[in-house]
Amino acid sequence: MRRREVALTFDDGPDPLLTPAILDALREARASATFFVVPERAEAHRELIGRMLAEGHQVEAHAEVHRHAWTRTPWGAYLDPIRAKKRVQAVTGQPVTLHRPAHGAYTLATLLGQRRAGVTGAHWSIEAHDWHRHYPAEAVRGRLNRLLQPGAVIVLHDAGPGAAKTVELLPDFLSDLKKRGYVTRTLAVLDGAQAQDWGALKRRAFMAFDRLFDRLGGNRPLGGRVDNLFRIGEVAFPLRGIRLNDGSVVPFGAKAIEFHVNNPLLVDLGPRRGLLRGIHDFGVLAHELQVRPEWQDVQYVFCLSALSPLMALGGYETHDLPAADARRLRGWANVLRRAYGSQRGAQRPRLSILAREAFIRRFERPLD
Repeated sequence: MRRREVALTFDDGPDPLLTPAILDALREARASATFFVVPERAEAHRELIGRMLAEGHQVEAHAEVHRHAWTRTPWGAYLDPIRAKKRVQAVTGQPVTLHRPAHGAYTLATLLGQRRAGVTGAHWSIEAHDWHRHYPAEAVRGRLNRLLQPGAVIVLHDAGPGAAKTVELLPDFLSDLKKRGYVTRTLAVLDGAQAQDWGALKRRAFMAFDRLFDRLGGNRPLGGRVDNLFRIGEVAFPLRGIRLNDGSVVPFGAKAIEFHVNNPLLVDLGPRRGLLRGIHDFGVLAHELQVRPEWQDVQYVFCLSALSPLMALGGYETHDLPAADARRLRGWANVLRRAYGSQRGAQRPRLSILAREAFIRRFERPLD
């Protein structure tokens, strides 16, 4: 996804006290959202449904009975999407195409009911936890900012537990989205929210592999935000005999930061925009190197990849790798290129490296 678009979705409403405040915040920010409404509440507050539609929002069906599908009879779970669609559609006067079960829980009966009703199950990729009693409003906002990435589907609430926190945090979070270059879309038009083809499924599988790789290697998103271009980890330098341009030799086992590229984001950005974004995000790492106490003795920042020409344009030194390491990394780079829809033919991987002080001098900048 080249554009920074996300979908804000709201469950459990409408609520006559809280939903208007949420609509006010969305209107002020010129943001659009998708509301999954409880049929009984929609029938009781038709004026709020009318306002949602008049202000450009999407209205779809939430559960008719707000109970976890696993605690319901198969017949009840089957009927829920059928009845919810019919009742919400009668209020909106428009087709209902999506159904979000209570708690996002599915059984086979739920799926059969959705199929019979002609609706698609709608889940989410970021759960805000506004309903959680241990998450104050500011913690919910922080969680959203950490997990935010292009194409995300965010679930919040405009009724029930947590809705008051959503009202409190929403104006500031909408401001955060704007500052980070995001726009909101309804699920009807969000890029990538429709049915997945085989290529998209392959891409999702490799993204899952990246997450597993990070978990095993102790890597984390740069700056704690998953939409940054790099994931980083603290490592012992793994190569011997690397001599930098100033004549110094990098000690084997020296404390270093290794970075890995957020592959889906780089594919979406392309090389030129990726380089500009990388320089921006390295500024975040330069700041962290100076303020994190546990990183005061980090000596080097490096990457082992086929992206060394881009890294060289960004100011890195590049050095050849041992032949066996180069063959292994090049093979994996070609696998990733195919997974993300690019042609095979990755360049020979090389080491891209800067000593600590050279890195800070190169990328230090005022943070946003």
